[in-house]
Amino acid sequence: MKFTLSWLKDYLETDASVDEIAEALTGIGLEVESVENPGEALKPFKVAKVKEARQHPNADRLRVCDVETEDGLVQVVCGAPNARTGMTGIFAAPGTHIPGTGVDLQVGSIRGVESAGMLCSERELMISEEHDGIIGLPGEFAIGTPAAEALGLDDPVIDIAITPNRPDALGVYGVARDLAARGIGKLKPRVVEPVQGTFKSPIDDSLKFDGDTSPCPMFVGRYFRGVSNGPSPDWLQKRLRAIGLRPISILVDITNYVTYSHGRPLHVFDAKKVTGNICARLAEPGETLLALDGKEYEFDDSMTMIADDAGPEAIGGIMGGELSGCTEDTTDVFLEAAYFDPIRTATTGRKLGILSDARYRFERGVDPLFVEPGAELATRLILDLCGGEASDLIVAGRAPVNERSYTLRTTRVKDLGGIDVPADEQKRILSALGFEVTETGDGFECSVPSWRPDVHGEADLVEEVCRIVGLDTIPPAAMSRDYAVARPVLNTLQRRMLAARRELAGRGLNEAVTWSFQPEEHAVLFGGGSADLKLANAISSELTDMRPSLLANLITAAGRNMDRGFADVRLFEVGQAYAGRAPEDETLNAAGIRRGNTGSRHWEQASRAVHAFGAKADALATLEAAGAPVQSLQVVQGAPGWFHPGRSGTIQLGPKNQLGWFGEIHPRILNRLDVKGPLVAFEVVLNRIPDRRKTSAAKAPFDASDLMAVTRDFAFVLDNDVAADKVIRAAKGADKALITDVSVFDLFTGASIGEGKKSLAIEVTLQPRERTLTDEEIDAVAAKVVQQVSKATGGVLRG
Repeated sequence: MKFTLSWLKDYLETDASVDEIAEALTGIGLEVESVENPGEALKPFKVAKVKEARQHPNADRLRVCDVETEDGLVQVVCGAPNARTGMTGIFAAPGTHIPGTGVDLQVGSIRGVESAGMLCSERELMISEEHDGIIGLPGEFAIGTPAAEALGLDDPVIDIAITPNRPDALGVYGVARDLAARGIGKLKPRVVEPVQGTFKSPIDDSLKFDGDTSPCPMFVGRYFRGVSNGPSPDWLQKRLRAIGLRPISILVDITNYVTYSHGRPLHVFDAKKVTGNICARLAEPGETLLALDGKEYEFDDSMTMIADDAGPEAIGGIMGGELSGCTEDTTDVFLEAAYFDPIRTATTGRKLGILSDARYRFERGVDPLFVEPGAELATRLILDLCGGEASDLIVAGRAPVNERSYTLRTTRVKDLGGIDVPADEQKRILSALGFEVTETGDGFECSVPSWRPDVHGEADLVEEVCRIVGLDTIPPAAMSRDYAVARPVLNTLQRRMLAARRELAGRGLNEAVTWSFQPEEHAVLFGGGSADLKLANAISSELTDMRPSLLANLITAAGRNMDRGFADVRLFEVGQAYAGRAPEDETLNAAGIRRGNTGSRHWEQASRAVHAFGAKADALATLEAAGAPVQSLQVVQGAPGWFHPGRSGTIQLGPKNQLGWFGEIHPRILNRLDVKGPLVAFEVVLNRIPDRRKTSAAKAPFDASDLMAVTRDFAFVLDNDVAADKVIRAAKGADKALITDVSVFDLFTGASIGEGKKSLAIEVTLQPRERTLTDEEIDAVAAKVVQQVSKATGGVLRG
């Protein structure tokens, strides 16, 4: 929210400096983001007078000007057609940086004549696009007067951040009210005198809803005839430009001015382009409108329209239509002031992808009692600046006022806010903010003003008093401790989250933080898309569903990186995923993706493409770091449908507790997400890791044997569908006391093995603890390994 200092002083009597005002604004919760003084950029430029302008001896279109400056008489060669003797302009001396051109002035020679400076145009000073001639100042100005002062540009611009609960501060008058309550000046009364109409409006307005008028409970209109619509007066254009708005015409500029002055959006229609009467209604599915932004929008039956007898003319509370827009030829105008439902306005704006000043205010909640006064303010401005005459005001519906009051006990400011504020000061502050305050036996009965939709109880009244007094006045106080030594504050799931993040970062993946929302089509691909996961008030038409998996957002993030030339992508995220509405349907997942090659190009070895076993290693490392019993985990074939069916697996603790999945993402999924593969991924559910059993026994010390380990190799002929994990588990079970490790080191298939068969070679490590093993003991363990593997898999020892 931007405004100028002079604009603020239209409503606030104050002698405070801009720095004092900025400090007070931040103190009352309207955080100042910036204070820009346009006069600073124009500081080097000064007023000068052309003593004589004569024809350049060597150029028909140049003139040589003798210019009186604060440093004396200088000669300037000027190409402006309006350069003339006696004019007063803006001079830039050598060494000055010209913002409009980016040039640093130097003394030079132009067609053989020395030039020591410049007479500037408005575009060269970046105050407008005007460049047909140099600036000619009307009136009398002393030579050397700062250009900003002469041009009326010495007005600081203040930009404040407005929280969503403070729509009353989206108008300069609301900001002035808060400052007055703080004691920074006195608020000027806002007197709105009704304008008596001189004729009956030929256009009527109405509300056409089936019983429920909540989409637009009040519609106020007024017809003007004989107006003159041209450029706005200089003061109005300067104010709009200062806050970043482009002046368009008097009629449009008046609506913008009232919007920013009083937080009251308005719209004007060219009355001659309106067919019949105007009404507020819900759109018919499939109706379209060419809006003022030049885009055509299609509507559904949840969206509020302002329509005439021919069809939609504006999107209620958001934007007008181009066909009924006002132009310089407009002579008859219909003014609209209405109240639109905040939720419906926000939903419509998000569906259509439109963010306008009107929507920004309506979706936060404008003052419902200022609809008619806002129309009267605009009426006076239109008549004063455009001429013409106004009709009687026509009103449809009534304001949706939510009258409420709350009791503030005078002791609650101290109890809740920690600030000791006298009762009289509490009353003064609330009264200055617009509350109607009545003294009661134990405090004040406070009636909430219509422009404060955020106040809903005694605690909110305490907050109002505290923020005006100043939160920086709250005295510091030490927090009490329940224990002399701080106890752990993280729960098991939080510790797992931190451990997973640390492990994945250590494995070379980059952490990503993505939305918990995603498009419906993405949610459907990953097992979501149900009605339970739809957002009631989505922040965007592309973020409509809660995510059932972290992978969709990570894969699309990889696609965006690839579009920017990063082919090798390694990303992970630890966050919530959602399977339904119930609390237990929300899980904490850790997921990661790898795309491209495992490493960069190197002279010593060729890079290798990512593969499913890399994702498996990531998943197992994450589970181990999070405390899962990795030695007891089973890896089985199969995974959810978004994985490649032949290149994926599931990690589980028995068939009823699946801890995660890994593998290549299915090409069909990558095509739908517009990401080029192959891409491998994993996702584990940290909630499903069983808690470690608590035991009173002391943890066994690290037991390292000083005896040499013994290894034996075995090769088994197995059916092709026998998983290697089954062989490993069977071999480990042959002697759990001696066998410390089993690993696969070879896989062979071929005609010599037989059709449908494979040879799988494993290395078994035996670690004696008490004494060196004899050959007979080693052979006995080997025989148990062969027996266990044969029993579990049906395989035979390869000869």
